[in-house]
Amino acid sequence: MITDTHTHLYSSQFNEDQKEMIQRAKDAGVSRFFIPAIDASHTKSMLKLEEDFPLDVYLMMGLHPTSVKENYLEELAHVKEWIDKKKFYALGEIGIDLFWDTTFLKQQQEAFRTQIKWAKEKKLPIVIHCRAAFEAIFEILEAEKGADLRGIFHCFTGTKEQALKAISYNMKLGIGGVATFKNGKINTFLKEIDLQHIVLETDAPYLAPVPYRGKRNESAFITNVIDTLVDIYGLSFEEISAITTQNSKDVFKI
Repeated sequence: MITDTHTHLYSSQFNEDQKEMIQRAKDAGVSRFFIPAIDASHTKSMLKLEEDFPLDVYLMMGLHPTSVKENYLEELAHVKEWIDKKKFYALGEIGIDLFWDTTFLKQQQEAFRTQIKWAKEKKLPIVIHCRAAFEAIFEILEAEKGADLRGIFHCFTGTKEQALKAISYNMKLGIGGVATFKNGKINTFLKEIDLQHIVLETDAPYLAPVPYRGKRNESAFITNVIDTLVDIYGLSFEEISAITTQNSKDVFKI
């Protein structure tokens, strides 16, 4: 069993072949797809995805940091409304992104803290989006750390020291296509991180692994990530799949 812990299957990039793309992933052995939220504009398509694939799809709810704008309080109200009336498996993806724009840093910090609080109240994990923002993220996690905080550092691209710090806050590291890049850097130290701290993801349709880099990513390509981890850890494809799937079950409590 293979689990893709982070895939945007509702993306408009899959409008023409969504069912076929999901079937390709299932044929490759992927049996669980965890679906991160972005903002209110995507909720309808996420719910339709769950309706169409009720045995395979597990939804998250949350406000993505790049969607934190002037109307962020309305967006947060949307998140709260939905987590109060329906089952979700995580608050995600949430966090801080300072790569493109720092205009709404304070609002991003507030939205992140608020959604962590809701995750704790609902006994749910968080799925963190972090881009050019490790220190800002760690500052908030330090304030929120405890037995009731758990989750995944999605698309982890930091240093070994940052990886160990993330793990210290009860976070798994989401490993995907970047691990297959020659300049991805994480492959230089990943073997020093115990596999119990790793979950697999694609972030489809983004960040396709080698040999598909630069093309549309899809969940079936997670097998290329597993192949890379086989080389790094010296374990079999089946062992990597089984351990990382169990890790995802531990996070999402399924």
